Amino acid sequence: MQIRDTAVATPDKPAIIMYPSGTVVTFGELEARANRLAHLFRDAGLVEGDAVAILMENNEHIHAVMWAARRAGLYYVPISTHLTAAEVAYIVDNSGAKAIVGSAKLKDTLAGLAEELPNGLPPLRLIAGGAESSATSASSELEGWQRYPECVADKPDTPIADEIEGDLLQYSSGTTGRPKGIKRELPHVPPSESPGLMAALVSFWMHPDAVYLSPAPLYHTAPSVWSMQTQAGGITTVVMEKFDAEGALDAIAKHKVTHGQFVPVMFTRMLKLPEAVRKSYDVSSLERVMHAAAPCPVDIKKQMIDWWGPIVDEYYASSEAHGSTLISAEDWLTHPGSVGKPLTGVVHIVGEDGEELPPGQAGEIYFEGGYDFEYLNDPDKTASSRHPQGWKTVGDIGYLDDEGYLYLTDRRHHMIISGGVNIYPQEAENLLVTHPKVMDAAVFGIPDEEMGQSVKAVVQTVDPADATEEFAAELISWLRDRLAHYKCPRSLSFEAQLPRTDTGKLYKQELVKKHS
Repeated sequence: MQIRDTAVATPDKPAIIMYPSGTVVTFGELEARANRLAHLFRDAGLVEGDAVAILMENNEHIHAVMWAARRAGLYYVPISTHLTAAEVAYIVDNSGAKAIVGSAKLKDTLAGLAEELPNGLPPLRLIAGGAESSATSASSELEGWQRYPECVADKPDTPIADEIEGDLLQYSSGTTGRPKGIKRELPHVPPSESPGLMAALVSFWMHPDAVYLSPAPLYHTAPSVWSMQTQAGGITTVVMEKFDAEGALDAIAKHKVTHGQFVPVMFTRMLKLPEAVRKSYDVSSLERVMHAAAPCPVDIKKQMIDWWGPIVDEYYASSEAHGSTLISAEDWLTHPGSVGKPLTGVVHIVGEDGEELPPGQAGEIYFEGGYDFEYLNDPDKTASSRHPQGWKTVGDIGYLDDEGYLYLTDRRHHMIISGGVNIYPQEAENLLVTHPKVMDAAVFGIPDEEMGQSVKAVVQTVDPADATEEFAAELISWLRDRLAHYKCPRSLSFEAQLPRTDTGKLYKQELVKKHS
């Protein structure tokens, strides 16, 4: 199914509801906008396999851009709105984008691209704004940029003649270095013959009358893929313009949300709200919610199930789409901490010698099957992700139990080696955030002359007044009562805000540099 089917059957049904602004885009409008923009891409000379970069906050236009690119056979490249002009330019250049669609709200970043791009700006440049005056002002300051949607007003709202399926070209968050483009071969079939990523899961998990909440930035893989798949199924998507813990509860209550996808840090922030605030919002419309992107501490998930009921499902996957697992809330309660059994592909746990490990032993997680991919312009990194058997990995560490359930231990590059002992910091992090005075926590290794590395923790407190030496000592002691001592931090510092991506991944290198 595609948005076109719903646009024909029920054109006035909301495809997108922006929260909190309340802006609505119907399926009929979304279909027409995507078609007009696809015509512009073709008229500008873009053909199957070309790339269009997208630099937009969550707004009413971003889905139309992604749908237009998909049905024109293009790779669409969503870019984080937090990046500098130089960082954006790197992705635009590395992807070979022949078009860029930006937002008037990010005009300063867009203005800085010209001097950062060694090969010049893409030939097709569009800038979209909310208020007309904003778009007018922004486009007048940026030479050669066309105002969107005004620039497609004369384009047909019917499909282009040569529709062909495109795909997402996602760049990694860059938490361990420069972002890498994750590229898959295009299917070379019409959109009607290509269900898209996660189509089977979305169609199984939701129903046509569902209302889906998308609380995270759409430049990330899961929010863009899931929201497009829900729209393809004729389901209304409520898009949060920016995540806010109380705002998410208000959006659920106001729009009678039935389904949603979250990341664990969102759960933590909602749970840290005062109990009276949490209870003031009616979340009884929720039928199922999903979480992914980062491991969820067991106690945090238990608290969410106590609050929302046994409806908190979980999947494990990556932007590479090399494989995935799924676990329902009901199964998780009997296998706490697991991310489930394979949904796509076969899981293999591999030791440092390249040999497969038995159940219960942690090693690098590989998937057999799933989508193939390459890291754009980085053959060495692509090669390092392959096992001699052809299996693929993204560097996560975990183990299987005797029943075939997968458990995540940590990321390979997060491992601490102290005195020759391997320590995965996720255990300590998961415990720290369950402390009532802790909002967020990061644990990592810092240089140590005697041990090679020592375990360091950095904590964000709920109340800034608690960030004291006395509380640091109390937290370390509290951890040592609950975790093997060698896994516990030897020192603990405080930060007002930890550097996380919007999907909950920590930029640990920033903390390592600061605290080493």
